[in-house]
Amino acid sequence: MKTAIITGASSGLGREFVRQLADVFPGIDCYWLIARRRDRLEEMAAGLPDKTVECLGLDLCDTMSFVALQEKLTAEQPEVTMLINNAGCGYLGSLGQVETSTQTRMIDLNLRALTAITNMVIPFMPEGSRIINVSSIASFCPNPRMTVYSSTKAYVSSFTVGLSEELRDKGITVTAVCPGPMKTEFLDVGRITGNSKMFATLPYCDQVRVAAGTLRAAKAGRTIYTPRLFYKFYRVVAKVAPVKLMVKLAKT
Repeated sequence: MKTAIITGASSGLGREFVRQLADVFPGIDCYWLIARRRDRLEEMAAGLPDKTVECLGLDLCDTMSFVALQEKLTAEQPEVTMLINNAGCGYLGSLGQVETSTQTRMIDLNLRALTAITNMVIPFMPEGSRIINVSSIASFCPNPRMTVYSSTKAYVSSFTVGLSEELRDKGITVTAVCPGPMKTEFLDVGRITGNSKMFATLPYCDQVRVAAGTLRAAKAGRTIYTPRLFYKFYRVVAKVAPVKLMVKLAKT
């Protein structure tokens, strides 16, 4: 049975990936949904009567969750044809002015969890499988007041490009999506709503379209997918402009 594993599946973009996955990859019969809020996962599972759904209530900032997932993978030996690393968090605030646990949580979730889960799942992925990593436009340039977050997303994009080359001979493609801000609970949880002039002026991406475009990009084997023309242009500018200038322009 072909299986998809989706982290951060309980809300926002992750929820859209779950909702739209069958439209682009109809041959996947089993979904493993991972998030802290198991009740939300169970609500989603009820809306997927044609799929076998496993709801895994795991906190990916807790390393014991990796043990639990590894044990499940080893016991069930699934054929994982899709891995979507969507779980992530971002908090507004300068270093030295925000709790240390808040800053390190971004590292734990955006980096450690993504890396660990990918490493565990790859041995169960056959030729033709796909990995999607959720990055951000923040990966293009460091963002003061979100320095840790933008640095973690730079890792995600770089990780994707390197992993894509590593897995080429195995026939597994890796895609990073780099969206702009979306109107999801991410903004409220990250204390961004009402506290950032930059976020108030940027054009927003629609998570429904982002999910659809990302799944199509993964199917086409693209390595980096950036929604909206505005952010495609920003990506190019960030590559050619002096980084010290870009950092001043990108302050959140």
